[in-house]
Amino acid sequence: MGSDASVTVEAEVVELLPSAVVRVKLANQDLVLAHAADASKLNFVRVRPGDRVEVAISPHDRTRGRITKLLK
Repeated sequence: MGSDASVTVEAEVVELLPSAVVRVKLANQDLVLAHAADASKLNFVRVRPGDRVEVAISPHDRTRGRITKLLK
């Protein structure tokens, strides 16, 4: 098994999509589809358009990610 080389970056929520998926915009203006991490689902964290979040980008597909933290 290889190591998990995901990159964590800050992003802004742009659009809410069905099935708890959101579209986020990175600092370099790239759009990424992201879903909430398991800990966020258990703690019932809601994200809205305009929120700043921390996203772990997948090492296999740079257009997909996981929301790990809601930033203030």
